[in-house]
Amino acid sequence: MKVAVLDITGKDTGRKVELSNEVFGVEPNNHAIYLDVKQYLANQRQGTHKAKERAEIAGSTRKIKKQKGTGTARAGSIKSPVFRGGGRVFGPRPRSYSFKLNKNLKRLARKSALSIQIKDSNLVVVEDFNFETPKTKEFVKVINALGADVKKTLFVLGEENKNVYLSSRNIKNSKVVNATGVNTYNVLNANKVIIAESTIEGIESNLSK
Repeated sequence: MKVAVLDITGKDTGRKVELSNEVFGVEPNNHAIYLDVKQYLANQRQGTHKAKERAEIAGSTRKIKKQKGTGTARAGSIKSPVFRGGGRVFGPRPRSYSFKLNKNLKRLARKSALSIQIKDSNLVVVEDFNFETPKTKEFVKVINALGADVKKTLFVLGEENKNVYLSSRNIKNSKVVNATGVNTYNVLNANKVIIAESTIEGIESNLSK
């Protein structure tokens, strides 16, 4: 399929770029998307949660009352979970939430996400651009010109666009990545996906393996 190439002012350059149907025109696989997004979100979790169990509580080990004759249940330790300040029963422990997915499934999920965005007319191709110095004001002008204001925007740019990346860091709903940083969650979480012309070859190369 062919898509028009825009400049950073939002005007048509008169050129068109050919997008591979094997990457941008596949039948979306919803289950693959679900698994890839689930893995991405799981990997964001630190897993450092920890609660103390009765063996880890600091306190006396003496028997707090006699075994019989009190009219209440027997109790052997103040660190028991039934008492205030006691240990927690089966509390959370540090763990990793990550799990493995096959590379082919992840590629299918990312191709599905890109295909959904281009089908919904949410994918835009722009000619390569850079800033001489990092300036948030200049980046905001680009967003407004491309009709991506007040929306979540994903920019997929080349490796050399350090100034563009620095210019975008203060903007809450905008994210800048390179071709290798494209993932299913970021693509689907954006209302507008803006791809630099030079990165299309890299995206197609990564997802066609």
